[in-house]
Amino acid sequence: MKKRIVFLLLLGTCWLGACEGQQKPAQEPASAADFFITPEGDTIERVVKSEAEWRRELSPLEYQVLREAGTERPFTGELLYNKERGLYVCRGCGFPLFHSQTKFKSGTGWPSFFRPLNDYCIEERIDTSYGMRRVEVLCARCGGHLGHVFEDGPPPTGLRYCINSAALVFRPEEP
Repeated sequence: MKKRIVFLLLLGTCWLGACEGQQKPAQEPASAADFFITPEGDTIERVVKSEAEWRRELSPLEYQVLREAGTERPFTGELLYNKERGLYVCRGCGFPLFHSQTKFKSGTGWPSFFRPLNDYCIEERIDTSYGMRRVEVLCARCGGHLGHVFEDGPPPTGLRYCINSAALVFRPEEP
């Protein structure tokens, strides 16, 4: 029994690359946190930047919203009244998030959508800031704060994705 255990330990040690003559890989393999795979099988690399890089690339308001979970003042966002057809993408990384066909007038002061573009473009997490319990919406690719989702939206979903204009870029459809 002891011989089997010693053999297995040696085998495991060699397998992990500790035996003489074995070289370690030049780079560490990517971890699951570095990417995600869509239901269609596409690999999406996550965007990770330093605070300094984000500050260089974003305006102060964009940084406050996307990286510090801030909120723009209601009825001030440049995309609130946009009625063109196209895609709304993350301002931080360009990842497609919402289609204009799902945008609706909520009267809340922020662009509102009843459905994200797909099941993997956003992430949701519980937000208990300011003494409330809400569901925060984040870009799945860069982790940027987009806004919140509420259960008071129109059919067919009954959801209202209340999203900051400062977190989005609109890309019109080509004719």
